[in-house]
Amino acid sequence: MARQPEGVVRTPAETVREAQRLLDAGMPFHAHEVFEDAWKSGPQEAAALWRALAQVAVGLTHAARGNAVGGARLLRRGADALAALGRVDRPGGPGGPGGPGGPGGPGGPDAGVARYGVDVPGVVGWARELAGRVEAGGGPVDPVAEAPRLGGAPPPSI
Repeated sequence: MARQPEGVVRTPAETVREAQRLLDAGMPFHAHEVFEDAWKSGPQEAAALWRALAQVAVGLTHAARGNAVGGARLLRRGADALAALGRVDRPGGPGGPGGPGGPGGPGGPDAGVARYGVDVPGVVGWARELAGRVEAGGGPVDPVAEAPRLGGAPPPSI
């Protein structure tokens, strides 16, 4: 299968939409590349989100290929990084309105709910649950059946 074109600059909404399309099509590695483009070309304050999403997407890739150890490790690493985004606003963390840790800024009080339309807690829960199942055995997972809902909404009906 051809690789996703690299270095494509997208808006955050386009990134989420394209990654979800690829995940739904059973192409988590391609979704990983979309997230990687966003983390490398986007603003620094959003890099941690895109990098963590890239990790969970490549974790799903490994799980789908039967690499239980690598899949579970990357799913958990991405989930932990996503979960940490919501903790930056805790006492002792950076703050300030609009800045990292401030209201409306990356890592701010809303970071645990959604960022760029991504249901961060939902993706964290999905990744941790899948990591546990992958570690427990059972062979490769179906990437279409296991695709996360980035925005929390069900897939569009056909």
